[in-house]
Amino acid sequence: MRILMFGRGVIATIYGQALQAAGHDVEFYVRQGRAAEYGDHVQMDLIDARRAPLGRRVQQTVPVRLRESVDAGDGFDLVVLSVAHHRLPEAAAFLAPRVGDATVLVIGNVWEEPLAAVSPLPAAQVGFGFPQAGGGFGADGVLHGALMGAVILGTAGSRPSARELDVQAAFRQAGFRVRTELHLREWLWLHFVADVGMHAQGRRSGGLANMIGDRRAFRDALLTSRELLPVLHARGVDLRRHKGTMLSYRLPGPTAAAMAWATAHVPIAQVSLAAHTDPNAAEPQAVLRDAQQEARRFGVPTPRLDATLT
Repeated sequence: MRILMFGRGVIATIYGQALQAAGHDVEFYVRQGRAAEYGDHVQMDLIDARRAPLGRRVQQTVPVRLRESVDAGDGFDLVVLSVAHHRLPEAAAFLAPRVGDATVLVIGNVWEEPLAAVSPLPAAQVGFGFPQAGGGFGADGVLHGALMGAVILGTAGSRPSARELDVQAAFRQAGFRVRTELHLREWLWLHFVADVGMHAQGRRSGGLANMIGDRRAFRDALLTSRELLPVLHARGVDLRRHKGTMLSYRLPGPTAAAMAWATAHVPIAQVSLAAHTDPNAAEPQAVLRDAQQEARRFGVPTPRLDATLT
């Protein structure tokens, strides 16, 4: 499969190298002038759980092919779009006249109605998913990351479309288990709410990295997220369909204890948090701001979130 990764961020790089190693033809689209800046390889220090339950450490230098232009006639089969949720409209508008017949996999946070968030793109060519990976580029230029053994992909109906099946096959070929979500719209919004709690607490703690092993910090994060559940209900989310997630909010103490233990003792659980030391980065601030605006639109009180933003 001929694949274009939109950007050379953490998620695009981690999944791009995995798909490339599986034999797919992978290129990365970057902005003008960035190809020379980035160079033709990436150094990676990755905890990879595709074949080891707790992950195995892989340190390698990965060749990457960068391009600074893309056209409808380039013949890509798949475009993987992973950008911050507030950048989706801009990215979709850029890709719309250039995507040709490629399937576009939007993989990451979405807070709007999913198809509305990327409305310039042809709806029949768009699929949604969520990465099970994370990390960051260090001051040394090395990508320090973690990669779980599964990837979450949505389905537009009770049966996957031909395009969705092709995307699933590509990820399976790269050694991933595919977890399909029929109600991915709801799942994405639940995850966004979880991110609100984490980023709010990261701001209070001075960065997500400082939350590692901190039971109280994780409990406070869960309580901040819990404030936003009425927003999801007002949006039409059937919270009864997500019993596991709801249990974590009903029992924030035990859940926080488990999260604190995992981040203190399990390497793959540490890496993503350890890479995030800036509580005032643009993406976390956009997550908090947009969640607060939606809560206000529905008249839902969010005192914990509001206190974080004042």
